[in-house]
Amino acid sequence: MCQTKVLSAPSAKAKFERTTIERRDLRPQDILIDIKYSGICHSDIHSAYDEWGGGIFPMVPGHEIAGIVEAVGSEVSKFKVGDRVGVGCFVDSCGECEYCLNGDEQYCTKGVVQTYNNLDYDGNPTYGGYSQKIVVKEGFVVRIPDSLGLDVASPLLCAGITTYSPLKHWNAGPGKKVAIVGMGGLGHMAIQYAHALGAEVTVLSRSMDKKDEALRFGADHYYATGDAETFKTLAGRFDLILNTVSANLNVDAYLSLLRIDGTMVNVGAPAEPNQFSVFSLIMGRRSIAGSLVGGIAETQEMLDFSAEHGVVPQIEVISADQVDEAYGRVLRSDVRYRFVIDVATL
Repeated sequence: MCQTKVLSAPSAKAKFERTTIERRDLRPQDILIDIKYSGICHSDIHSAYDEWGGGIFPMVPGHEIAGIVEAVGSEVSKFKVGDRVGVGCFVDSCGECEYCLNGDEQYCTKGVVQTYNNLDYDGNPTYGGYSQKIVVKEGFVVRIPDSLGLDVASPLLCAGITTYSPLKHWNAGPGKKVAIVGMGGLGHMAIQYAHALGAEVTVLSRSMDKKDEALRFGADHYYATGDAETFKTLAGRFDLILNTVSANLNVDAYLSLLRIDGTMVNVGAPAEPNQFSVFSLIMGRRSIAGSLVGGIAETQEMLDFSAEHGVVPQIEVISADQVDEAYGRVLRSDVRYRFVIDVATL
């Protein structure tokens, strides 16, 4: 067993505590990673506050993990000691169902094993990246290109793939008009990917406060959703709307912005259900959909694409002592745009 220092939430909404856990001994296909940076995702807050229910405490959040390979199991072939690697939202799947075989491990029919707040197939709780070290099967580890700093790479393991995957799946590209709802941790990544893919990008945010930043990230247009004229002006305009916010929206109003056959894809996860009228769909043959991160191969593709096109998150690096404060700031939308924990401060 490998002992490692972690930040642990002892119960729902409790302040984080420094403690120690044991990581499993290396199995033949395992990799021991010395974690350098761990991003803070809004999902971490939902989980640590038990807003989705079923929280496993004590909890060590974190599924945006970037670090260096420290040791490898006897059958590992893809990585060696010293490699720059990342781990995202899940660390195991059955490997046998149609979705795993198709590279969509996140939809594994047996149930994907999440990086934290989950049970592995042996029934043991999983602990995430607010930790000095982690042990992961090599098939669930990705390589971080040399041109990406480990600090900016860490949020790509969730925020990056969460936005890249649906944009690719729904064919954002030249000739397509894409709207990004929300200008936060996910939204500012979505703008960059949609722009790099060649789409015409419009940002829909609550106010005009972030217009200059949105344009810098690659947006072509920017509108404030607090302006009643916005929805009239943009009616029937977009092929694709990517909703990145974790708040409840007037879904019918946003569906009215879609062209015939347009799709609104949700990647934000509000705690309460949204509602909409089916007539908002059938009168325009529109669709409403959702997307959950991406498979391992697509995550590697996203990292390589990010390196090639210079797509990186805007981050604020914090110490382990600042995590509780950072959670509060995320809830107040007081971050530009992702917090990243310097794990050396543990």
